[in-house]
Amino acid sequence: MDYVNVNRLTKKYGDFTAVDNLSFTVKKGEIFGFLGPNGAGKTTTLNVLSTLSDFDRGEVEIAGFSLPKQEFSVKRILGLVPQEIALYTDLTARENVTLFASLYGLSGAALKSAVDEALAFVGLADEAKKRAKKMSGGQQRRLNIACGIAHGPELIIMDEPTVGVDARSRDLIMGSIRTLNERGATIIYTSHYMPEVQELADRIAIIDHGRLAAIGTEEELLSHVTDRKTLRVGVDGKGDAALIETLSRLPGVKHASLADAELRVDVDLTLPSISPIIGTLMERGLAVKSLAEEAPTLETTFLALTGNELTKEGA
Repeated sequence: MDYVNVNRLTKKYGDFTAVDNLSFTVKKGEIFGFLGPNGAGKTTTLNVLSTLSDFDRGEVEIAGFSLPKQEFSVKRILGLVPQEIALYTDLTARENVTLFASLYGLSGAALKSAVDEALAFVGLADEAKKRAKKMSGGQQRRLNIACGIAHGPELIIMDEPTVGVDARSRDLIMGSIRTLNERGATIIYTSHYMPEVQELADRIAIIDHGRLAAIGTEEELLSHVTDRKTLRVGVDGKGDAALIETLSRLPGVKHASLADAELRVDVDLTLPSISPIIGTLMERGLAVKSLAEEAPTLETTFLALTGNELTKEGA
């Protein structure tokens, strides 16, 4: 069942078209990954779905309610966890959650119960009296989630909820997202970290230049890339931009990047030999410590469809 229906959505800022005739659906009860490089129109689309922005053309329907005509009805069932932390730093954790939950009409015993549950849910019950400005970055991220879900929303939009957090907070946030979904919430999730999307999302949409590039399960998206493979080359030595540029110009090389002493080279599936690649490394004084070949991944698919690496360029 389609819970969110976006049909031919178009949004312009002056002469610039941020979202261009975009159509997709989100099913009730699924975790929907929404990816795109910087400037792809992802944030603009999320702002429309969150009722924070109007649009020029198209149709947007959420839970049977049409935007913008039934905006108030959509707001009542919506929970938003923005990328920028939206807290009152001089207020305590409890005061923050109480304030946001009360905006949805909760009061009295129901409000107190909802606030207690939300704080416990994100692991902050023992920090309820701490002011937000005294909290760590990870705690603030978790409090940000508590403020967005205390009223029990049916649809939750999460925009980069794990940016800048430590591993423990990341694990807690990932676990809370799965639990929210198991309780029945439909979740639209964005992240610059591909493994999170692979772990959580039932289906994924990739947009680029305001248009839908691909949509489907991970397996369905991988089917878009059948012409390349990835070489992972561990090197002993220091690479630079000149090396990457040289490798990128070699016949059959589609993309090259270097991170943490590992070189990633996407090449044509039919490339007869990797000798030119190894030769280039040797000419630059880089010794090859390891070499592995892998089939196309979701990251490879994203790169092929958008020309950008998600983990480096952002979402």
